[in-house]
Amino acid sequence: MILKQDASLFDHTQANPWHIQVGSEICGDVQAALDREWLVTNGLGGYASGSLVGATTRCYHGLLVASLQPPVKRTVLVAKFDEIATLHTGERIELGVNEYAQGTIAPEGYRALQSVSLDGDIVCFSYALTETLTLEKRIWMEYGQNTTYVQYVLHGSFDEEGEKSGDEDDPVVLTLDVAPFCLSRDYHSVTTGAADWRFLVEDQGHRCRIRAYAGAPAYHIIADPSATFTPGGVWYWHIWHRQDQKRGLPGQEDVYQPGTFRLTLVPGMHTTMVLTAETETTCSWGYGGQRHETLVTQALMRHRRRVQQILAVAERSGNHLPERDPLFARLVLAADQFIVARPDYAHLSEAPQALRLSPDRKTIIAGYPWFTDWGRDSMISLPGLLLCTGRYSEARGLLKAFASFVHNGLIPNRFPDDGREPAYNTADATLWMFRALDYYFTTTGDWSLIKELFPTLCEIIQWHVTGTDYGIKMDATDGLLQAGAPGMQLTWMDAKVGDWVVTPRFGKPVEINALWYYALTAMETWAVRLSTDAAQYGQLRALVRQHFARRFWYAEGGYLYDVVDVEGVAGRNDPALRPNQLFAASLTHDLLSEQQVTSMLQQVTEHLLTPVGLRSLSPDDPAYQGHFAGDQKQRDSAYHQGAVWQWLLGPYVDVHLQAHNDPATLLPLLKPFAQQLWSTCLGTISELAEPEPPFSNGGCFAQAWSVAEILRCWLLVRDSTR
Repeated sequence: MILKQDASLFDHTQANPWHIQVGSEICGDVQAALDREWLVTNGLGGYASGSLVGATTRCYHGLLVASLQPPVKRTVLVAKFDEIATLHTGERIELGVNEYAQGTIAPEGYRALQSVSLDGDIVCFSYALTETLTLEKRIWMEYGQNTTYVQYVLHGSFDEEGEKSGDEDDPVVLTLDVAPFCLSRDYHSVTTGAADWRFLVEDQGHRCRIRAYAGAPAYHIIADPSATFTPGGVWYWHIWHRQDQKRGLPGQEDVYQPGTFRLTLVPGMHTTMVLTAETETTCSWGYGGQRHETLVTQALMRHRRRVQQILAVAERSGNHLPERDPLFARLVLAADQFIVARPDYAHLSEAPQALRLSPDRKTIIAGYPWFTDWGRDSMISLPGLLLCTGRYSEARGLLKAFASFVHNGLIPNRFPDDGREPAYNTADATLWMFRALDYYFTTTGDWSLIKELFPTLCEIIQWHVTGTDYGIKMDATDGLLQAGAPGMQLTWMDAKVGDWVVTPRFGKPVEINALWYYALTAMETWAVRLSTDAAQYGQLRALVRQHFARRFWYAEGGYLYDVVDVEGVAGRNDPALRPNQLFAASLTHDLLSEQQVTSMLQQVTEHLLTPVGLRSLSPDDPAYQGHFAGDQKQRDSAYHQGAVWQWLLGPYVDVHLQAHNDPATLLPLLKPFAQQLWSTCLGTISELAEPEPPFSNGGCFAQAWSVAEILRCWLLVRDSTR
């Protein structure tokens, strides 16, 4: 059974977790299909992605977006394929779709597109060539390699009238011309072509080696040895990226077509194109047809086996069989896309073939298509992505890796795209690590990791007490953490345009201090177990508890101030109604009274809750912006001034369960996220949404903490309603 969009994901017996499908009602509507996307990944930070109809609507789209220094240095090498199918009658059917400036669509291959589906995490496109003949295109990536497979399978028969369509010894064939659109650029940029610029293409019969220019990364496109390659060398001018245009980015790009591959197919047969930036992979492909198909078959078996293993590991962690919970299965596969390698290049050769994936060198990509790995996002996402899915060794490795980067008591905020030294401008990422460690220990019982990292954790606390970078320091009078430095954004509300920090939150932010209390509580508990001095942590924790509610409770509004002692001015408090206050109750039950939690939750529900997450600011606030769109300045100015964030449903669910203990009433809050698996990027959940109806999705089309928190909440609510 295929999991249809209108199927109930809460009836665990009625759906197959392996398939999620969008049918002709969307695929045949080119405007709707251009606004939906697909994504497959390779565990390195590389990926393949595009719109449902195949057009590249972003500069980030590509069939082969290689991570040349995992998980960064992402480079678009092959943007897409356009195909033309020629029937035995001579009829030509164009399957490609490109959008040009002014909205021109050519060719119009969407007219033949019947459906787009996910088979596990393989994206499948089905084209109706005749009433009895269907062409299926499958795309997946090799785990641990910058290699993409594009497989074509012909189904059905040429015989539409029931007559014999060809001799048994001379079967009728379909001819498929495949034209790659090639690039060689950073995934944030676009290419402007030139009439006198021709890519360097080495024609090797059924395969070609491509470089944009001397010194550029080389990559290969390899077809079955029965295929032929006809060199071309044509620029396609002014391809339009509609999604980038909406974001105020350059909306046009030129792409290079080095030539055309001609393939032949008979019903029941498949043939596969291999796109790779891996030298080792390229050398392994033999020139015989049987060898090519054997390697493809092995690659597909490896891929399917790995998907089965991911779900089996999640099942062994104590969750339902995937067949009984399709939503859980889909979210487990979505979670896998963000878990990638971060090799220690100080100990590895820079050569791609030296890279080997291992659980102890993992990190989390914050979001596709444009984010790298961020400390804050990794720590917030770790419980959902790794612990709720049973991937304990990878969680352990990630925690150790980030702890090894500690500098002046802080873990990195982010790792730049170009591989430079990490940035440390964060007041919360390090504190989120304590929560992730505690969640890890509670889930696994692995005390050895806490014991190993405890000296580092002690140093972190000491740095926060005495003061570290960016004005992060404990106020000895009330035990609360203050943070702020001119021109710096230090909390998760970190939008910045030039020198303008949109939401500076300079002072004592509410969630920073909830996290600080959590960290001190954890340290006290761990110190007792290690038979070391726990009194200092207990005293600091008690000081924070003594002052937290007194300082943060905004009695007139019935909720918590967002920041107290704004810009270091004692008693100057920010009454903006924001979701950050939820962490004061979701992380601990010690800081607020039952009445305060109930009142706060009511205010958050009335002003911030939407069907797709929580607004970042109350609509009643003068700074509220009801629309998230436009150029970078417009978007960043609204990023945390109203835009809805999907991941914030996590703390909301935690607090709601604490206040009301009615998990059944929370199921309707999760249903829109199940439906989103079809509506934005197949099989995953986006970063944010517009704060007003119809709450259109925006930001990254796949976001780690969105998937992580919805997955965690789904298990929490599901298991509470058993």
